[in-house]
Amino acid sequence: MTTERLVRIVAGLFVLLSLGLGVKASPLFINENFLWFTAFVGANLFQSGFTRICPLEAILRRLGVKSGGSCA
Repeated sequence: MTTERLVRIVAGLFVLLSLGLGVKASPLFINENFLWFTAFVGANLFQSGFTRICPLEAILRRLGVKSGGSCA
């Protein structure tokens, strides 16, 4: 699995999990402040689209996960 795929998977997981924990209608609801984490993930994805700087991707590369080649 490549860094690009893992970044998308982790970002999607974090968004879904933080929405589940932050929306009152969810059976997993804990506190509305979890929605700030959703906003953080979205802002990070937005800025990385322009700057091509992604902290998670840098961490994954240091852990030895291979890059995706043409998508990188």
